[in-house]
Amino acid sequence: MKFRLALPLALAGLTLGLPAAAQQCGGPFPDFVQGLKQEAVSRGHDPATADAFLASVRQDPEVIAADRRQGVFQRDFIDFSRRLISQNRIDRARANASQYDATFNRIESEYGIPRGVLLAFWAFETDFGAVQGDFNTANALVTLAHDCRRPELFRPQIFAAMTLFERGDFDPATTTGAWAGEIGQVQMLPEDIITSGRDGDGDGHVDLKGSAQDALMSGGSMLSSLGWRPGEPWLQEIVLPQGIDMTLTGLDHELTVGEWQSLGVTGRNGALGASSLPASVLMPMGRNGPAFLAYPNFRVYFEWNQSLVYVTTAAYFGTRLEGAPVYDPGNPDPGLNGDQMVALQQRLVALGHDVGDVDGILGEKTRAAVQAEQMRLGLPPDAWPTVDLLNRL
Repeated sequence: MKFRLALPLALAGLTLGLPAAAQQCGGPFPDFVQGLKQEAVSRGHDPATADAFLASVRQDPEVIAADRRQGVFQRDFIDFSRRLISQNRIDRARANASQYDATFNRIESEYGIPRGVLLAFWAFETDFGAVQGDFNTANALVTLAHDCRRPELFRPQIFAAMTLFERGDFDPATTTGAWAGEIGQVQMLPEDIITSGRDGDGDGHVDLKGSAQDALMSGGSMLSSLGWRPGEPWLQEIVLPQGIDMTLTGLDHELTVGEWQSLGVTGRNGALGASSLPASVLMPMGRNGPAFLAYPNFRVYFEWNQSLVYVTTAAYFGTRLEGAPVYDPGNPDPGLNGDQMVALQQRLVALGHDVGDVDGILGEKTRAAVQAEQMRLGLPPDAWPTVDLLNRL
């Protein structure tokens, strides 16, 4: 489910007709593959290695279909979290925490990553290793690099996979994973495997598909490299006072915990973090729904996945596995369906807002635009789009 960098649409109208070596995306697929071979050699790979790696690659239309089919992220936080978090999944997470207790202790000691954080990713990414994906990884990476939606993300991953091939850790004919090229139990891209792959079981080999210890240690290493701050919280449910200035809320606004406390913000269960910590108030479904304080570690989640609903759910599940209770859902106003969200985004764009892709997904850019329009229209600026707001626009 990861898509580490949501890069802009690129180069589709600019690359056709260029020499193969300069062709960054699009054009005849054989020419594109030839360009990859030339770039691989220029990067220092042996020509025979490049030929062997790319000899059997094929375009996979199912990969493109999967890339375009991400409607699951159009669900709201309450719906999404209830679908992903079940008692069975909680019980299995706790069983795995016990089974791999020594590994989690090592991760916490070396990287400062709480076990609940990694257990949540492990659960959501592959159901604790049970569903790792059956897409041919080499085909997926080359297909997505050839596609002109996010070539800057996927093209470098091809050469990283080629490096893994040279090491004997990747077989272009048989290595499989998710449609977006991630491999293993916590779904890591080839570049991340090279930089963060760790041997957790001590057999001298990094096996992210077959070894839970390797996958967990590698995931901890990756989160650490992305900036996780040991000993600090990441997400905490809060209670907001009546009449709080909602223009201060949203992930694009920060105050210190002490400043939030002075405004009357309290933890729903337990004390807030250190008063000097910066934090944002996140209301994923508006002023009448659940509310959270998002600490700096919450930002690290967006380096793993850029869907706000996924990130919030994964972060919340991590807190549940660390002992937090079920959140209070409140009574949020009904949100928009996918078609309505697209219509809203189109209207926001027409009004001059940058919402990113018009994709029907409520991301942070859309939320910021919604909040700005709510302020303009004299509505409570809680960044939660409703039918009333859509009608007013």
